[in-house]
Order: sequence, then C-alpha cells, then structure tokens
Amino acid sequence: VQLADSGGGLVEAGGSLRLSCVASGLPFGRVVMSWVRQAPGKALEWVSSIHSDGIQKWYSDSVKGRFTISRDNAKNMVYLQMNSLQSEDTALYYCATDRRGGNRGQGTQVTVST
Repeated sequence: VQLADSGGGLVEAGGSLRLSCVASGLPFGRVVMSWVRQAPGKALEWVSSIHSDGIQKWYSDSVKGRFTISRDNAKNMVYLQMNSLQSEDTALYYCATDRRGGNRGQGTQVTVST
C-alpha cells in the first residue's frame, strides 16, 4: 500500500487549503479512507473518514463544519477541503487506511499563521 499526500502549505488564519492523496496497492473502491494529523509534540489525531461509498462521512469535533472529506474512486484519490483554518490546525497531515493512521505516507505540512 502506498499513499502520497500533497496540497499542504502556509496559510493565514481563516484561509483555506485542499489536501489530496493518491492511493495505490489496495482495493481503493472498497476501503474506508481517513485523514489524521500530528501537531508538534502531540499524539496522532484522527480528523475525518469517508466510507467507500463516498456518502458516509465522519469528522472529529475539532474540524466538524470546517473541513470536508471527499473521494474519487475512479482516480484512487481522497481529498480534504479545509476552510476557516485556525492556528490549532497546524500539523503534519496524512491520509491513511484507518483512524489510527495505518499505512500513512510521508504527510503534507499545514501551517496556519496568525
């Protein structure tokens, strides 16, 4: 399994970013995909998950209403649209095959400045 994240960057508080992840080596259309993040000095934190049907979605309380997860099974892609970013969202973001960060790749850095 290989997961490659991209789309991170430096953004001002209140801004938006869209993260992307391309997956290979797994039956993508049958797998629940997740985003997790790790802030400096903190434990890995689950952010959001999406069912293989692309309809059922789950969010942590810290991002609910601001982040939107989506996927394109034809392209083996999963996305995370992040709006109203806050300094607390600064972290290394990973897509993963489970809420604990399984099979996560190299991650993409999101830095929110105030």
